[in-house]
Amino acid sequence: MIRERNFGPWAMHRELVNELNRYVNGDSAAAANDASSGATADWAPAVDIAEYPDRFVLHADVPGVDPASIEVTLEKGVLILSGSRDKAVDAANVERRRVERAHGRFFRRFSLPDTVDSEAVSARGSNGVLEVVIPKRPTAQPRRISVAH
Repeated sequence: MIRERNFGPWAMHRELVNELNRYVNGDSAAAANDASSGATADWAPAVDIAEYPDRFVLHADVPGVDPASIEVTLEKGVLILSGSRDKAVDAANVERRRVERAHGRFFRRFSLPDTVDSEAVSARGSNGVLEVVIPKRPTAQPRRISVAH
């Protein structure tokens, strides 16, 4: 099963503490430029994950984000989705406004099991949904070995 990294009610708190520790320890330039940190994300897309016998399929809701601008990386068993959604342009003469749609950078990170075929992962975007297909490696089937006599 795919596990999302940094999941839980204290994940953001832990990320913030790690970020502050980097600043305190004098690594502020690295912390400021570390795009892999969940603490640098402004929002996180909703994600559905389905497991099939031969693959995992991940669907992420990213309306308003150009699929070409989404970065999907897989390194050391960790799948990372990142990108950004621009803020809507303010119209002239608006007296009141209610804004519920998040904008800015997004970031999601998932730990993949050892059974995935990292060379065959594919991604495509359509109608505001990013689909990432993560095939599983074929399992070694037991075979009967005949004994010569």
